[in-house]
Amino acid sequence: MAKKKIKSGQRCPECGSPNLIEDPNRGEMICKDCGLVLKEEIIDTGQEWRAFDSEQMSRRARGGAPLTFTKHDKGMTTEIGKGVGELYKVPAKKRAQYYRLTKWHKRLIKSKDRNLSFALSELQRIVSFLNLSKSIHERIARYYEEAVNKGLVRGRSIESVIAALAYAVSREFGSPRTLDEISEASGVEKREIGRTYRYIARELDLRILPADPITFVPRFCSMLGLSDRVQAKAIEILKNAKKSEVISG
Repeated sequence: MAKKKIKSGQRCPECGSPNLIEDPNRGEMICKDCGLVLKEEIIDTGQEWRAFDSEQMSRRARGGAPLTFTKHDKGMTTEIGKGVGELYKVPAKKRAQYYRLTKWHKRLIKSKDRNLSFALSELQRIVSFLNLSKSIHERIARYYEEAVNKGLVRGRSIESVIAALAYAVSREFGSPRTLDEISEASGVEKREIGRTYRYIARELDLRILPADPITFVPRFCSMLGLSDRVQAKAIEILKNAKKSEVISG
């Protein structure tokens, strides 16, 4: 394995040289100029296999993406493959057994998984429409699964629950969206979003503070093409209004 030059700003304590290299074969960090061994027994965190194309890399890799609430199975999907090509190499009896297993696998997907799968695809659409951050996306998905586990979605539309959580979490993260925006993105009426929001917030014990009007200013100014000067003036007016308590409530 080739030696790698280190670009961390670290210098050799012996000669002051920045020319430090890692020798993966020996597990050492060495000064290229004076030969001083700075570290020993360095653990190689790279893979122990080699791949010469993307197909080999995909086939040999054993690690996956990190767990995420934005996928109904946390990103740990396990399914029976289609077996195209390889299936014709096995006896007909085994092939029929394989097809039966595949059919039952699809039937045995839980209703909760089907619910989450649909809900999270709806969430993805709303997140894209409202341009919400990845952290907000993740938090909404986590709250939604919690709501499903507590039976809070029963009797309510998936769209209204997702919309209510988008409204709550965007405020929680200091990036609020108005009810009008949430309604446009989800296709759910504002009154229904508000009603569902109050119910879900109470049952999940979400303590969301009222949105600060100042947090809306940069986004609205950007949407309207207004200058930084106008934005600064609007923020100044709102700050004075808050001090005078004329916007409370």
